Amino acid sequence: MVEPLKKNSKIEKRKGPVVLVIMDGVGYGKYEEGDGFKAAMTKNLDKLMAEQPTVKLKAHGKAVGLPSDDDMGNSEVGHNAIGCGRVFSQGAALVSNSIATGAMFEGKTWKKLTGNCAEKGSTMHFIGLLSDGNVHSHIDHLRKMIERAKADGVKTVRVHALLDGRDVGETSALDYFDPFEEFCAGLSTDGFSARIASGGGRMVITMDRYGANWQMVRLGWEIHVLGEGRMFAAPHEAIETLRTESGAIDQDLPPFVIAENGKPVGTIEDGDSVVFFNFRGDRALEITKAFESGDDFTEFDRKRVPKVEYAGMMEYDGDMHIPAQYLVSPPAIDRTMGEYLAASGVKSFAISETQKYGHVTYFFNGNKLGKFSENLETYEEILSDIVPFEQRPWMKCAEITDRVLEVIKSGEYDFIRMNYPNGDMVGHTGVFQAVVCSMEALDLCIGRLRKAVEAAGGVLILSADHGNSDDMYEHDAKTGAVKKNADGSPKAKTAHSLNPVPCIIYDPSGEGEYSSHLREGLGISSLAATIIEFLGYEAPEGYDPSVLEYK
Repeated sequence: MVEPLKKNSKIEKRKGPVVLVIMDGVGYGKYEEGDGFKAAMTKNLDKLMAEQPTVKLKAHGKAVGLPSDDDMGNSEVGHNAIGCGRVFSQGAALVSNSIATGAMFEGKTWKKLTGNCAEKGSTMHFIGLLSDGNVHSHIDHLRKMIERAKADGVKTVRVHALLDGRDVGETSALDYFDPFEEFCAGLSTDGFSARIASGGGRMVITMDRYGANWQMVRLGWEIHVLGEGRMFAAPHEAIETLRTESGAIDQDLPPFVIAENGKPVGTIEDGDSVVFFNFRGDRALEITKAFESGDDFTEFDRKRVPKVEYAGMMEYDGDMHIPAQYLVSPPAIDRTMGEYLAASGVKSFAISETQKYGHVTYFFNGNKLGKFSENLETYEEILSDIVPFEQRPWMKCAEITDRVLEVIKSGEYDFIRMNYPNGDMVGHTGVFQAVVCSMEALDLCIGRLRKAVEAAGGVLILSADHGNSDDMYEHDAKTGAVKKNADGSPKAKTAHSLNPVPCIIYDPSGEGEYSSHLREGLGISSLAATIIEFLGYEAPEGYDPSVLEYK
């Protein structure tokens, strides 16, 4: 438990609520060409940025706890940083360090899983995203684990590889699959066998989140566990064939099973060990539940549930302790803003649609499900449409806004946090026109919010967790020129950007307590102290400084 916050003598709490708007995936583009945010008509945001205190915040790399500034930010670590007001070493860094020091391989879970296979002569399976995107997973982690599994006496390894095309190039799968196949072949000596056994696009199978589409998990279960699906002799053939037939980019590629003589090479059977090697939690929870649940599992018919030793790369939910076994402990995020506000009697409201609901709750609260106070906190989810995001680029921003306007008018809450997913979820599709449309829909909602906050005498803080919509084309690193497809069209970029994000302060009731020039050089972790100060309190000791410069 934390102590209540101390009153702030530098600034008075405003009459109305502090409203934090996380414009997911909206940053300041480095290149004009391909900047979907800049290309959109956003008169409300343009006016706010021109007339109100505005500063750029870092939202990638070390500023959000990732290993280096070459690492793009993501929604998980971004909301962690915003919600806890400090920077913690995050999943990628923790896993890399655990492997480098050997701590993972000395842990009881690793020894249990490899020992199980060595003793029984059973198969060790690895399921996860095969890329170096470093947002959900990293291929280097997988290579090291397979090498160690062989050294620890495991004789058979099968990899169930999800195609990325989202945190890396949209059609880069073979840049990972082909060298990985060579790696497995080179390691398959002295009675050891390692192979890719199944695969499919990450937005088609396995990696659903927040219960948005359990059929993705069902399809993943049938492909990985049961070996039920279209069969191919090799991953390269599968990817090339399915890409030609479907026209899909990697994240949307149909699933496949690798087979020999008409039989899958890597179904999951009783006595096997299974590692879900993604380190990020949101898209790991559902497949984990499918493996760990008993007869009470009702989301889909699993047909057959093998008795296996299952582990996640990390503990994906610290409150519910999911999974039961994991290889690396997640960051121990404590003293979050939500916990302090609850201890101080501040009433809070959190809202987004399904795709980002967990970000303003679970991730914002330091990877913890549930509330700090049932009486002081309200969480609300607007159900997302189950359609490709480029077909509904406005997503649920209007419905989210409708509800927040009601909440503001009620006067019941001191702090409202909300996430508009458009810039990120539509940005990942790589469809430039859809991104422009999504930004214009977002801007209309911002205009409505501004009026409501002004009427209530509150404060509106607009920021983001990382960039995406601001960098929709692939650019040459040296020249900055847009890369082209064979037909001369710009090569779409579906990954997050390394660009800074805005922090805009709209405080119509302000009395000049702070400078119009906000503090520069900070990261998005400084949003927490800023919010706390506007609520009339001092930020806790150890929090990163507020963007406010007092006179």
